[in-house]
Formats: sequence, structure tokens, C-alpha cells
Amino acid sequence: MSRSAQMLQDLRRSTPHAEEHVVVGLEKEADELVEQLIRGGDQRRRVISLVGMGGIGKTTLAKKVYNHTKVLKHFPDCRAWAYVSQDCRPRDVYMQIIKQVCTSTKDQQVLEMEKLQEHELGDFLHEHLKEKGYLIVLDDIWSCTDWDYLAKVSSNDPDCLGNVFPDGGKGSRILLTTRHKDVALHADARSIPQEMQLLSKQESWDLFRRKAFLDHVDAERYPPDLVQLGQEMVDKCKGLPLAIVVLGGLLSRKKMPHTEWRKVRDNINAYLAKEDSQTGVMTVLNLSYIDLPSYLKPCFLHLSLFPEDYVISTRKLFLLWIAEGFVLSEQAGQQSMLVTVEVYLNELVNRNLIQVVRMSVNARVVECRVHDLVRELAIRKAKEQNFFGTHDIADPLSSSTSNSSLFSSKCRRQSIYSDMERYASVEHSTPYLRSLLFFKLGRETCRISQLDFIGKCFKVLRMLDLEGVKVESLPSIVGTLIHLRYLGLRHTGLKLLPPSIGNLRSLQTLDVNNLKQVPNVIWKIQNMRHLYMEGQKDVIPLRIDTLKNLQVLSGITFKQWIQNNSSKLTSLGKLKLEGRCEVEGVKFSNSIAKLHTLKSLYLKTSYESSIPSLAMNSCLHLSKLDIKGHMQKLLETFQFPRNLSQLTLEACRLDRDPMPILEKLPNLLTLRLRAESFLGMEMHVSANGFPQLKVLQLFELSTMIKLNIENGAIPWLIQLHCHFSTRIFGADKLPNLVEVKLVEDSEKYSVFPAWEKFLRRLRFSEYHLYWDIS
Repeated sequence: MSRSAQMLQDLRRSTPHAEEHVVVGLEKEADELVEQLIRGGDQRRRVISLVGMGGIGKTTLAKKVYNHTKVLKHFPDCRAWAYVSQDCRPRDVYMQIIKQVCTSTKDQQVLEMEKLQEHELGDFLHEHLKEKGYLIVLDDIWSCTDWDYLAKVSSNDPDCLGNVFPDGGKGSRILLTTRHKDVALHADARSIPQEMQLLSKQESWDLFRRKAFLDHVDAERYPPDLVQLGQEMVDKCKGLPLAIVVLGGLLSRKKMPHTEWRKVRDNINAYLAKEDSQTGVMTVLNLSYIDLPSYLKPCFLHLSLFPEDYVISTRKLFLLWIAEGFVLSEQAGQQSMLVTVEVYLNELVNRNLIQVVRMSVNARVVECRVHDLVRELAIRKAKEQNFFGTHDIADPLSSSTSNSSLFSSKCRRQSIYSDMERYASVEHSTPYLRSLLFFKLGRETCRISQLDFIGKCFKVLRMLDLEGVKVESLPSIVGTLIHLRYLGLRHTGLKLLPPSIGNLRSLQTLDVNNLKQVPNVIWKIQNMRHLYMEGQKDVIPLRIDTLKNLQVLSGITFKQWIQNNSSKLTSLGKLKLEGRCEVEGVKFSNSIAKLHTLKSLYLKTSYESSIPSLAMNSCLHLSKLDIKGHMQKLLETFQFPRNLSQLTLEACRLDRDPMPILEKLPNLLTLRLRAESFLGMEMHVSANGFPQLKVLQLFELSTMIKLNIENGAIPWLIQLHCHFSTRIFGADKLPNLVEVKLVEDSEKYSVFPAWEKFLRRLRFSEYHLYWDIS
């Protein structure tokens, strides 16, 4: 360990005695945690974890609980607090614990024990603790390996609790804090980690004023001008307690002049970014960056290109990471790169460096964002690593910036947030630019009338994204960008693409929508992996059966599809077909059956046409099926894919109850029946129906009034979403139901009066009830 790193660790070393007196927003969490620690019903040794990003208050909460009166009473004789850190040294941790739990040990005995080997200390601790009910806090554990190392967990026995912290059936508890959710689950898979939340706006202000206005108890006495400045600064902290405490402490030392506070506000990022002590926000967050494995660091740095508070589509993020080359084929192995980058994203989420904004019904991250201060860290690190130039972030196009100094000539990546016409008009001196991303912010229309400069100035460009920016036309010179891997043109208003895009032999991703027509040159782009082209207006022939590397094909029409030899698409895993459907059923079924790697299929027909008769039982890998459009008849059970786990039906206009067929699908986990999928009044699920189903969503079924569930049906159902007026009988017999979402769209239907009574009859002690009033 370097000298500076050792100094940082020593500065951050926590003790339970220095309890924070100003604690805001943790009362509920503390009460829940205390209950878990002293709960008498479970006498097994349990590991309870606090998980959250750096600076969110894990150690503060742990101290509050450790010194709680009820906890002190429950563990009167055997408690210990040990600081672990990134540089995990079991011997040091054992000695910290021994000195606290062996209070009768004399100084000479302690000196003798310090001569013992690590394993001898571990054995001593085990013997001392095995007959006791103990509480041990392990603060700041960074990896599963560190936990195994400390607890001496046997790698050959996954059920082994470890040889150092014994389970004597005395109700012992270990409380650990960590930034990584996987560490918490690894330490005790039976316990649900307590994930720390950012403070609300009011909680943030309460914490700030108690730190900043030391001499002002009465809120009405706060200087109004400073209150306004303070609230603006607190908003920039985005609920991160450490940032608020640092800011409040800084301003408490100011002598209250308005000019001093305004100076801090105008340079708030610089003040929060100081790394002069253990309390510096960036110092704390930087530890998370240091801990990243090498394959995650470029992914994290790439997040710096996105604007502040920007909601990021994970689909787009995955495609950009692949195009950047962050995932190598040998890293992906047998799985696709899309699967690998999703693993990378989840790792960053579990490390609390990315915040989840929206998840899919099957618990996959759909949208995410980055906390402002984490983004600031990414920007700082990106500059240190020469990941991009120094002027390519946060609107460099100010009037004070000369045209010749907009960007460093060594710049590899640029992101442009505003004044795009000016950016297009200036002289560019970044010949080695690899990535150029434009972002539309706010409601104002962003427009670039001429794009010729891109082909002229950036010859080695690999990524070009213009999503949301109004573009009049795409010039033919774009076809000279032979290194281009990613071309994002979604929501640009483009109607035509130049035939020269067929020259983009390195292109892996083309993302465009609402074109009048797609030029029949795509077949030339042999490296194409992800092709999105939804919303074509004119359907002309489109050859794609030369694309052996194609993994995602979205937006091709039924007519275009049937004109291709699908057996040549040997890598296709996701397919979305749309438009008017006039193809013959057997021929269409055969074209789908030839796709041996297909996992996801989406069929969307125009209102006046129908989904053809299908038989997909030969599609062994197809697990997700979405059908939006009229069906003459629902498929029979044996015609569905054998391994189907997720099914969505919409606008199918079925007049017969689909449940007798669907309930027999053995592997179905999620079923969504949306608007006009069913036009009848009642559905019935028989006993033993849906043996694996976990999510059932019945949305906008305007004619349906009753769902009857027989005893023994849907035994694993967790989520039930339906209209508030739907009468559901038998739901009280669902043993695993934990979430009920009731949607009410108008007063057209009478409210089912038994809902309140029904909820009281549920057998589970905890459930989540959501009201969605649209």
C-alpha cells in the first residue's frame, strides 16, 4: 500500500465512539435495524448488511444502532466494532475485536496475543465467542473474498458459516457495511440487505441548516438571502449526506457575508471535490473508482460523457460500450456481448456507482442515471486518463472560447449539449476523434443543417450519435467514415438515408426510426450486429440475409422478412416484425423455425391485418414473445415455444378466455394481457394452472369484470396488476403474493367493494399496494 493510501485509510478509520450528533432521515432505518439485531425469534447467527454508495451514511447509521439503548441492553457483555477497509488485514481486524470482547484480558496478555499467528488469533476468537451471544460490526468491507478471508469460510463448503464467527444458537449478529450488494448477499443469502437511500429534499435542507447555521436555532431568523443560496447548493448535493455535511461545515466557518456564500455556490463542485482530508467527498468516492476491476473502469469513465441528471437508456448505453470496444470477444466467451455489457452495468449498480431509474417487469435495468458527484468524479478521472479532451464536457461553446481552442487536438471523445449550429460551423482540429455524441436537452428544438464537416474532419470516427437533434439530411460523405461502428439517428426527423451507408463496412449498430424507406444496401454491411429501423413508411425490398453476425433486427416489415432466407441469419437472437401482414401462415412459421438462436420475438401488425397462424414449438430457445395485433385464434398450448417464460398480448381482440390455454405453459413466469387483448367479461384459472407464474398483469381490459382463481392455482405469483373494478376471487389463496397494483382510469366502472376486505384476508404479513390513477 502506498504511503498516501495508508494515510487515507488511517484518517477514515471508524470507531463507534465518535457518534454523529446531527443525524437526519435515519430514524425509520435505525428502528428497523435495531429490530433485526435484537429479534428474539431467530437464534441463528445472522449477518445484516448496510449497502450504499460512499458518503451515504452507512457508518453513521451503524454507529447510531451500535450505541442504541436497546442494543446495549441486548448485547451487554460482548460487542465489538472493527474497521476493515480496502486493505483487508484479518490479523488487525481480529486484534481489534479481541481487545473489545476480552475486556478482562490484561495488557501483558494482549502483548503476548499480538505475537500469535493470524490463524491462531482466529481460533482464539472462535473459542471465546462460541458460547456467547455477540454483536460485531465490520465496517467497510469491499469484496466477497475479504469476507471469506475474515470469516475463514471454506471454499469447498458453500453452506459453511466460517470458523471465526461461530453460530452458537445464541442470537448472535454481525453487522457489516459495504458499497457492494454482492458482498452482502454473499455473507448471508438469507438476510435481505438494507439499501441506504439518498435524503429527500426536506431532509437534505434540515441536515444542511443544522450544520451551517450553528448559532441560529429558529429557522425564521436565518438570513433570507443565505437561505436561498443554501437551498441552491443543497440541491446540487442531490441528497448525498457526506456532501451536505462537508458543505454545511465549510459554510459554518464563513462569517455569513452574502458574497462568501455566493462564491461557494458558484464554485460548488470545486469545493466538494477537494481531496485534502478523509472528509473530502471526492476522496471518499474515489475509493470506489480505485476498487473497480480494469474491465469496468472504461465503462465508468464513459458515463462522464452524459449530461448532468440525464436519464440514460441502457439499450443505448450497451450498444455504445460494445462499439467502444469495452467488451472483447474473448471476454464475452460463449455469451453475446449484449449479455456481457449488461453484467457490467449490474456490477456498477451493485457498487452503487449507477442509480436505477426504471426496471422492466423481469427486473432488468431499463433506464439509469449517475449522481452528480459521481459524474464529477468520472469527469475528473476521465481527464486524468486522457479519456477525452479538457473542453468537451458541459457546453464548451461559450462566446469567450475561441474557435481554435474548443478542443484539444488529442481529443478522442466529445459530447455536445447546446449551440450545435455553431459547433458545426467552427474549424475543427481533432483529427483523431473517435466518438461524437450530441444531446438534446430541454424542450427546445436542436438543429444541425449541415453535416458535411463530420465526414471531412473526423476520418477515424467510430461513434456518431445524433439522437433527438433535428437533421435535414445525411450527406453522402458519411459513407467515407469506414471506421464507423455506431450510427445513432433516432428521432432526428430524417426521411431518407444515402445509399453510401452501404460503404460503412465496420458498422455494428444502426439505430434509426420513422424513415420513408430504408435503402436496399444494408446487405453490404457484413459486420452489422444491431439494426433498428422501426416505423418505415414505404415498404420496398430489403435484403438482410447476408448479415451472419446480426443479433438484433427490429422494425423490418413482414413483407420484407418473408423475402429473405432466414436460415442464413445464424446469430439472430431478437426479432421485431411490424406493419401490414399478408403472409401465409405455414411459410411464416417455417421462416421463424429456421432461427435456431432466436430468444425474443415481437410481432406487431397494422389494425386492418391479422397475425398469421403460427407454430413455434420448434423454437427451443425462444423465451420471450410479444404479440400486438388481431389474432383469428389463440395458439394452442403445444404451438407455443416450450421454454416460453414471458408472454405479452395486446390488441389481439380474443373473444374466448385465453386462460385455459395459457395456464398450461409450464415455464411461463410473466404474463401481460394489455388493451383489447381480450374482449370477454370473465377469466378463469383452474387448479394447478400456471405452475411457475410470478407476474400477472391485466391492463386496460375494458370489458372484463371478473377473474376467478381456483385453489392451488398460480402458487408462485408475486405481483398482481389489474384494474380496480375487476372482481378477483381466490386471490386470498395465493401464498406468495407481495405486490398488488390497482389501476383506476375513470368513474365508468363501479369499485369492487371487497378489495379492502380482500387485502385484510391476505395470508402474508407484508405487501405493497400501489394506486395508479391515470
